[in-house]
Amino acid sequence: LQYGIVLDAGSSHTAMFIYKWPADKENDTGVVSEHSMCDVEGPGISSYSSNPPAAGRSLEHCLNQALRDVPKEKHAGTPLYLGATAGMRLLNIADPQVSDAVLRAVAATLKTYPFDFRGAKILSGEEEGVFGWVTANYLLENFIKRGWLGEWIQPQKKTLGAMDFGGASTQITFETRDTIENPRNEVMLKLYGQAYKVYTHSFLCYGRDQVLKRLLSKLLQAENYQETVSHPCWPMGYNKSLLLNSTYDSPCTEKERPSLALNTTVTLVGTGNGNLCTLHVSKLFDFINCSFSRCSFDGVFQPAVSGNFIAFSAFFYTVDFIQTVMGRPVHLPSDLKDAAETICATSWSELLQKAPKLEKRLPDYCAVSTFVYLLTTKGYSFNNHSFPNIAFQKKVGETSIGWALGYMLNLTNMIPAEKPSSHKSMLYNYWVILILLFVVSTLTSLVTAICLLRQSKSSII
Repeated sequence: LQYGIVLDAGSSHTAMFIYKWPADKENDTGVVSEHSMCDVEGPGISSYSSNPPAAGRSLEHCLNQALRDVPKEKHAGTPLYLGATAGMRLLNIADPQVSDAVLRAVAATLKTYPFDFRGAKILSGEEEGVFGWVTANYLLENFIKRGWLGEWIQPQKKTLGAMDFGGASTQITFETRDTIENPRNEVMLKLYGQAYKVYTHSFLCYGRDQVLKRLLSKLLQAENYQETVSHPCWPMGYNKSLLLNSTYDSPCTEKERPSLALNTTVTLVGTGNGNLCTLHVSKLFDFINCSFSRCSFDGVFQPAVSGNFIAFSAFFYTVDFIQTVMGRPVHLPSDLKDAAETICATSWSELLQKAPKLEKRLPDYCAVSTFVYLLTTKGYSFNNHSFPNIAFQKKVGETSIGWALGYMLNLTNMIPAEKPSSHKSMLYNYWVILILLFVVSTLTSLVTAICLLRQSKSSII
């Protein structure tokens, strides 16, 4: 077996994935699966802006696990990558020097381990979207798969679209035959000899955590930063005091920063008003301005969605909460809308009773469910016909869906542009063995049948 390690440095936390695959002589194209993973304790690396060395130290626990999970003799040949996403993209906008310092600190830690460290970088939103799409379709064997005789088969299946919803950004990526009017949204890929024209867009500041910050900013603004502000998306019975600084410490909200001192404390009081929550969440989008033939939102071109989709990360966790905790199915847009309204109308004490282990995230499910409904229906234009084609999923088999696997496959050239040739000599040997086995088993069956027939005749006599 061969191994590869990818650290997914997201905005809210970092996860380490260890992959394994059989060492195939042909282009190293053995089928890859997840060997193990590790969640780094604490927040994402972008939160260590005031203490970059601590960002590197935060990874040590998981890297020590990698030392144990990857056989020692394989350490030196195991590629190690770190990719940072929207949290670091935001930090890079706010202060490029600080983001460089964090990346250098992280790289310094990674270099102290005996793996083949191949760099720490900030992914663009488009890279994040495309690598997530590659991961999902690779795992579902939509590009190519091994036949049961060891040969490569192109399954003639359509690829499926990928929707990612992280802490600071959200991505939509899918294959399309339509004209992509904005060249920035078009990616041409050649994988295993097949050409794919892919539409992708990443919306920065539309990840879960940043959406909640932006929503808070709108609510504070609407009530003129009074000492007590009502929060229609928080459940009745839930109140919280916070410093203004915690809302305006991001490039996503800094344009709305008030002239008040940022150490001012404001108390937010949950009112559980679903309609008012929807009204405020919808203000986070611009559904009106568009200079193309059609747009999703914020003036971004998007062709019509088509085919099947897989929605992962916070999409999965939100819908999973609706289905498992709230006990509601999600098949149509109206199901999502009704479920969001039900969550919004549920009191804090009832929610705590239903899911005490989720206390930290519980107050925000009303807002996040409402956001997912508006994003998929008004934003991406999924309707009663296309919405049922979305699978809300966390894994394929035992492997997590996300950009990390696609990123490693790309950097290690494990998905060749050309179609791998079949192992013809091996195939011939397989066929010979199979035909011999078939002949032997057929003869054995015939002999057994004759013997049984004779036994039954003799017993009758």
